[in-house]
Amino acid sequence: MSTILDNDKEYIWHPFTPLKGMPDPLPIVKAEGAYLYTESGQKILDAVSSWWVNLHGHAHPNIVKAIAEQAATLEHVIFAGFTHKPATELAKKLVSIFPEGIKKVFYSDNGSTSVEVALKMAIQYWFNKGIEKKRIIAFEGAYHGDTFGSMSVGDRSVFSMPFQPYLFEVTFLPFPTIDNREEVINLLSQTLEKGDVAACIYEPLVQGASGMRIYPQEILDEVIHLAKQHQALCIADEVMTGFGRTGKLFASEYLSLPPDIICVSKGITGGFLPLGVTACSVEIIHAFDTADTLKTFYHGHSYTANPIACAAALASFDLLVSEETQSKIQEIADSHRNWAETVKNHPKVVKVECLGTILVIEINTGEGSSYFSEIRTKIYPYFLSKNILLRPLGNTIYCMPPYCITKEELNTIYSEINAFLATLH
Repeated sequence: MSTILDNDKEYIWHPFTPLKGMPDPLPIVKAEGAYLYTESGQKILDAVSSWWVNLHGHAHPNIVKAIAEQAATLEHVIFAGFTHKPATELAKKLVSIFPEGIKKVFYSDNGSTSVEVALKMAIQYWFNKGIEKKRIIAFEGAYHGDTFGSMSVGDRSVFSMPFQPYLFEVTFLPFPTIDNREEVINLLSQTLEKGDVAACIYEPLVQGASGMRIYPQEILDEVIHLAKQHQALCIADEVMTGFGRTGKLFASEYLSLPPDIICVSKGITGGFLPLGVTACSVEIIHAFDTADTLKTFYHGHSYTANPIACAAALASFDLLVSEETQSKIQEIADSHRNWAETVKNHPKVVKVECLGTILVIEINTGEGSSYFSEIRTKIYPYFLSKNILLRPLGNTIYCMPPYCITKEELNTIYSEINAFLATLH
């Protein structure tokens, strides 16, 4: 056994992982492009972008250079009472591509904290205006993070079961489909008419952790329109969908109306360093734009706007908006769609869907969709044995690769999925 694994087994507690009964984790010693390299020499194609964070490939030299230069200049400074160039430049660039009306950036550390900030910002907005609005609306099946606020607006499941008594009350709308549109809109209308809704939070067009569930843009458009009509703030959680994953820079670009608050993280630094952003409209800023200290937004993190993380994000931004990356995003989206057509009628496929660089295949197990489907214990090791990282969500296989992936590498993934389907009886 390696020293890495020895120390891991002795000292480490891994996320979303039982402490007993699981295979040993794989020691990774190097990463480059779309590949991870294990201590034993295995070369693994990272088809899920290492939990959806890696945009341009591992160890991209542009981001490596930006981090090194920044680390030698200014590694960190308290962000209360101080500022610096990487944070200000990044905020300006982000605002230039955010949905219309989003004008101000608040930095935090990750996706969960970006949502936590958004919820507190929305609730305090009404508090500062002296208006009694406390209700939050969210969707069933949602995942917004693992802090208490983000858990509260997420699906109530085994993941949050021990904490249920501590989560605040939320009105959940059914996951929207073409068939239940009327039910969703009626429940939303009835709730909004009470006049106490502070905000509505949603993962635009794709619910990530609950199985990469893609839902109709038309229904979300209606939800946002109704919410705004009743003066409820709209929070777009683009932690997963942001920075090109859905084929556009942000999934909100598919929608008719922009959010009032947007949350981003994951791909913001190209997968190099943790960084979260919560950005809001001028209207929200107006409720805080006062010398009254009772209306100050008292929230912050020790590593807020870390200069090295911001430098990585700036380098990633320049890569993202380049013609080459935008062309690659389109190429991946086209490849996914073309392959999806070839398996949509497979007897072991319930459905196959694509949105931009996200490919989703739900496997027919005869038991419906479930995160705890036993087939997940077959899918993960099968693909690892083929040198591909595909971490399933229950009986759902998804592929969300870094944008540097080649057509040949995509075809390898598709071929191995076909081979796996052929093993099912």
